[in-house]
Amino acid sequence: MTDIVIRSARTADVAAIQQLLEPLVDRRILLGKEPVALYEAVQEFVVAELDGEVIGCGALHVIWRDIGEVRTLLVRDDRLHQGIGGRIVEVLEARAIELGLARLFCLTFEVSFFRRHGFAPIGEHVVDADVYTQLLRSPDAGMAEFLDLAHVKPNTLGNTRMLKHL
Repeated sequence: MTDIVIRSARTADVAAIQQLLEPLVDRRILLGKEPVALYEAVQEFVVAELDGEVIGCGALHVIWRDIGEVRTLLVRDDRLHQGIGGRIVEVLEARAIELGLARLFCLTFEVSFFRRHGFAPIGEHVVDADVYTQLLRSPDAGMAEFLDLAHVKPNTLGNTRMLKHL
């Protein structure tokens, strides 16, 4: 796997990220993202590239002073189980540490994968009441999922909320 490069995403990668995402949206594994949302968040993404082709991606979204979220982590089906997702998570964790984050959150069906990478299932209360009140003001749908708000329950059915201490 030494030929695979994990690098920061560029705007030119958005179409490839969208193509990777579409089959998982069709299978109801991930929620779809409009191209504009991907362009707005491109600086959060890293991509896995092999021979000039994007074969995987993941994003780190800062939630609060000490916590971030691993989002949109995916690898092309024909490249699964080759350690690429794990390498993407490692790069995102390094970025999180650089930013001063102490914890990483994810919402996932892939519980065993994230367990292998140090995440553990969590309950409802991940932040104190004052921070919770501040986070409620966010318009971000992912924040509502993090907070386990009732209006996003249909989007999160079957998913597990997980956390890792860095």
